[in-house]
Amino acid sequence: MRPERRARPVVVVAGMAFEAKIARGEGVETVFAARADLLERALTAALARGASGVISFGTAGGLAPDLPPGTLVIADAIDGPFGRVATDSAWTGRLAGALGASPLAAKMRRGVEATVAAPVTGAAAKDALFRSTGGALAVDMESHVAAAAAAAHGVPFAVCRAIVDPAWRSLPSAATAGLRDDGRTAILPVLRELACQPAQLGALLQVAADARAARATLIEARRVLGRAGVL
Repeated sequence: MRPERRARPVVVVAGMAFEAKIARGEGVETVFAARADLLERALTAALARGASGVISFGTAGGLAPDLPPGTLVIADAIDGPFGRVATDSAWTGRLAGALGASPLAAKMRRGVEATVAAPVTGAAAKDALFRSTGGALAVDMESHVAAAAAAAHGVPFAVCRAIVDPAWRSLPSAATAGLRDDGRTAILPVLRELACQPAQLGALLQVAADARAARATLIEARRVLGRAGVL
C-alpha cells in the first residue's frame, strides 16, 4: 500500500521567535529571523520542501493614527521595496471572514501594510511613511521578503499582523537593543541600554504593555484561524 501523501504546509514568515512560536501548529511550518538574508535563506529552504502558501504573521508598527495596540491588520496589499503587491484575494477573504465571525472582528482592519528594510521607530518617521504610502495601516520588515518568495514559487501570499507600537508612540532605543539577528532576544543588551539611559524605563514599560496587547491578539487570531482551517 502506498503511504498517504501529506498535504503541503502553509509557511509562516515572522521576524521574531515568539511570533513563530504562536503560529506553530498542524499544517504549518514556521521560519523566522530579524536579518533579511537569514530569513530569505530559511524561507527558500522551506519552500523547496513544498508549500501551499506563505503568510507574513506577527507584530507590526502602527502607521494609521487611529489604531491602538492590539489592532489586527489583514492586508489586501503591501507597499515596500518592490512596489505595491496585492495579497491573494481568495485567501485574504477567508482569513478576514473567519476573524470577522469571531470576537476579534472589532479589532480587525483591512488595508495596505507597509514593509521596509530598516526599522521605523519614531513617531515622525511613521507619519511620513503613512503619508508616502497613501495611508498604510501598519509597517513590518518581513512581508516584502515573504511576498517575493511566494511569487517566485507560485504560491499564494497573505498578511496577518498585530500592531504593537501605535503611530503616535516613538520606541526607546532599549526596546530594540536585545533583538538578535536570528530573531531571538537577549536581556543583557537591554539592561546595558537602561543603565546608560535610565530615563527610558517608563517608555520601555509602556512598550511592554503594548506588546502584551499585540501578543494576546496574535494568540487569539491563531486559534480562530486554526479552528476555521484557513491557516
